[in-house]
Amino acid sequence: MTRKDAHQDFNARLEQLRRTYAAAGENPGCHACKACELCAACMFCQECRSCYRCTHCVGCAECSQCSHCRECTQCHACAYCTRSEACLGSSYLILCASCADCTYCFGCVGLQKKDFHILNEPYTRAEYFEKVRELNREL
Repeated sequence: MTRKDAHQDFNARLEQLRRTYAAAGENPGCHACKACELCAACMFCQECRSCYRCTHCVGCAECSQCSHCRECTQCHACAYCTRSEACLGSSYLILCASCADCTYCFGCVGLQKKDFHILNEPYTRAEYFEKVRELNREL
């Protein structure tokens, strides 16, 4: 077998393994997860895909070490976030993207170490919760 043939054979076998794994949709090391696919070491999650060490998440994809998040994508070490993506070490984010070490943000993008922001604008704690109630009614 030539080097080129060996390379093609290796690639073909690797691709077959990937297809088989993806089709099986197994969740190794997961506990009490429902309708999840390709997750590992998660607990009590529902309808998540390709997550790692998450707990009590619903509808998330490609997240790791998150807790109680809903419909998030590619978030890491976040808690109680909703419909956010690519966030890190944050809590209580709603509709945020690329935020790091933030808490209580709504519709923010690219913030770091910020609290009580809406659309990247700062609010007092009281103002934040009042405005979020209004936004939730309108949206």
